[in-house]
Amino acid sequence: MRERISVIIRKELRQAFRDARMRGMLFGPPIIQLVIFGYAANMDVDTVRIGWMDQDRTVESRQLLSEFQGSGHFVVADAPANQVAMQDLLDRGGADAVVRVAAGFAHDVRSGRTASVQVLVDGTNSNTASIVSAYSTSAVARYSREVLDGWQRQKLVAGTMRTGGPVRFPIPRLEARPRVWFNPDLRSRNYFVPGIVVNIITLVTMMLTSMAIVREKELGTMEQLMVTPIRPIELMLGKTLPFAAVGLFDVALVVAVARLLFHIPIRGSLWFLGACSLLFLMTTLGAGLFISTISRTQQQAMMSMFLIFQPFFLLSGFAFPIRNMPAAIQYLTYLNPVRYFIEITRGIFLKGSGPSVLWPQMLALGVFGTAILLASAARFHKKLE
Repeated sequence: MRERISVIIRKELRQAFRDARMRGMLFGPPIIQLVIFGYAANMDVDTVRIGWMDQDRTVESRQLLSEFQGSGHFVVADAPANQVAMQDLLDRGGADAVVRVAAGFAHDVRSGRTASVQVLVDGTNSNTASIVSAYSTSAVARYSREVLDGWQRQKLVAGTMRTGGPVRFPIPRLEARPRVWFNPDLRSRNYFVPGIVVNIITLVTMMLTSMAIVREKELGTMEQLMVTPIRPIELMLGKTLPFAAVGLFDVALVVAVARLLFHIPIRGSLWFLGACSLLFLMTTLGAGLFISTISRTQQQAMMSMFLIFQPFFLLSGFAFPIRNMPAAIQYLTYLNPVRYFIEITRGIFLKGSGPSVLWPQMLALGVFGTAILLASAARFHKKLE
């Protein structure tokens, strides 16, 4: 049995590496996806273009402007003079936000009254809009603290002059000191790249395995396999094990490039990542083999594979948080094995989690992989249909 399986494995590897297009599928998609998501799919907002609409034109309004410019996040792209110019600036996308300082701003600050600043944010991209809004609120809050400190100093000086000695004005303060764990720099790249490992291993292994049996049918070599002493289980193992090795190689390739090129932290065990990848491969190889048995042509297999891959990808939590989905869809994601492997990879990369934390996800992958492989084996027949 072992000899017959090894013969089929060698035959599959030779056939895969002999075809130039197949070699491209083995090594091209991992590198392309990693580069695209690593560089292009970046949700970080480092520079915000703002329009500064100063209708007060006082020292106080210029001090507020210096707070925005000194933060390192804002660049003044334009200075609209009126409402029409401000609306035109946002309509044509010339700025991410417009800060409007109304007339009387300095008078309200000097009088101790509440002074308001209007920040109009382009909400076309909700993620960018929320970040810009947070940056703007932070800049205004810093200016507010400086004004409050100035008022406190004035009271201290006035009290000292009246009494002729030091005067204390106890003012309670509440200061928040956030500390971000696992991703201190809040780089979206650290969040996306571990998910690319999952997408690549899913896409490559399902694509290659889904065409394994169909290719034999199209080439007319299925009849030759039918007259050999090879049993169905041996043929199935011989068709899937080579692509399991390809999947593990792609995982190692992506992890190496992610570490060396993008400097993604890997805080967990690489051996543990490899073991979890093997669990996940049971699912993808089984699903690809099932597609191969129900398809008559490689084109049908390819279309069926993408029909399954797209829902898996969208409902995995790779780009869209599952907690933000409708409740019915959230329950549906529990049937998606890709979801569990993404949680495992992000836990290993960012948190350094081990089996004591990720065992529920590993158990789910084991159950899904066993069920899908059994279903594929039951559907697999060593005969033409």
